[in-house]
Amino acid sequence: MAMKYQQGTVYLCGQKVKMWYGKFLIYGKDQDGKEVRRHRNVRICTKANTPKWKAEQLLREIILKEAGAADSPRTLLADDSVTFRWFVNERYIPMRRGKWSPAYRKTNTYQLEHYLISQFGDLPLRKLDAFGIQIWLNGLADKGYSQAIVHQCFSNIRAITHTAKKQKFLSEDPGEDVTMPQTKPVERPVMMREQILALIGAIEDAHDLCLLHVGIFCGLRASEIMGLQWKSWTGEALMPHGMAYDGKFYAGRLKTRQSKAPIPVPEQVRPVIETWRSICNDTSPEALMFPTFGRGKRKGQAVPRWGKNFLKWRIIPIAKKLGIPDRLVTFQVMRRTLGTDMQEHGTLKDTQSMLRHASIQTTGDVYVQAIDKRVLQAVNSRTDAVLEGWTAPVGTLGLKGRNLRSPRGPKVIRRSSAKLEGEELVSA
Repeated sequence: MAMKYQQGTVYLCGQKVKMWYGKFLIYGKDQDGKEVRRHRNVRICTKANTPKWKAEQLLREIILKEAGAADSPRTLLADDSVTFRWFVNERYIPMRRGKWSPAYRKTNTYQLEHYLISQFGDLPLRKLDAFGIQIWLNGLADKGYSQAIVHQCFSNIRAITHTAKKQKFLSEDPGEDVTMPQTKPVERPVMMREQILALIGAIEDAHDLCLLHVGIFCGLRASEIMGLQWKSWTGEALMPHGMAYDGKFYAGRLKTRQSKAPIPVPEQVRPVIETWRSICNDTSPEALMFPTFGRGKRKGQAVPRWGKNFLKWRIIPIAKKLGIPDRLVTFQVMRRTLGTDMQEHGTLKDTQSMLRHASIQTTGDVYVQAIDKRVLQAVNSRTDAVLEGWTAPVGTLGLKGRNLRSPRGPKVIRRSSAKLEGEELVSA
């Protein structure tokens, strides 16, 4: 196999000291006589006082020196220049991250760096073996890491080795025989009826009460709630049209295809939503249902809330006064509580439909759809069981503890108190 003409590619790497690196292919035969090609990465020189064209020239000289121009193929020895860190950063992540959501991209990139690269980063990829991987996973479990973290590491390492084999960086897949070790039991808490009633009964702000009702009784994910727009509210259902993460709205993007299905809203929750809409500044179809106001470059704009910040500053202080643990005040717990309670008020099929896990098939461009009556009946039954004997004081709710500013038009100050008969508007 004659050497194929190539110029190679130069790239920068390093944080404190920037270095020019080069990568190219070496063609030849292995010790068994099989025709192969190997990836070669070399360090060329420092970036300082060396332009890119000079680094490319030096790389071509290295290619001619190492690969040669002979017609007869060379017998290639094992190449240790391809490390685990290089493969993950230069091959695996660039190929996979296009399918990752913003939230998953952030957490998975951190886990790859913190757990896998910190362990195997400088190890030549070809020296990665099943025994070393299994001992490392077992060690994570023995140290008490949660099932979620260990399983994520297990899935990532298997995906990396599988990709390396498909791209012919490895002749065998060392992750194929690796097994998931046993981990400590995962705690999956739920909220009790008394805790739900105490929490929603202590909230005096219409915005906060509406947002919490949607989380507790409709089971939306945090990114879906913060991305709700007023066009999502049809009067009897919520239809997500996007998701919000870290204060940014991603139109048309949802976790799964099933996530585009309409969410039935219990009849007892609808007056709470209508109350919030009656006093919300902007209820145009594209406006967010639960906005906050941006800072810096987005100052004066209505932007999505951060779910964790909302719970931390608006809900958790109330929960602490009521003796409700912080670990219960999350949107994931609200969603899990709904799924658990629904088992007593409907079938498993109803629960799957309500949480949109797998069974409901809809298209994203349909705005209004008829809700399955059995699903609505089940969610109404569950809401009745929780709210029995309690009614939201929607007639006396206003805006408490916030300065609601409009991004456009005159500044409006809303003063509200349970002692007032109505709502007073003062235009500045």
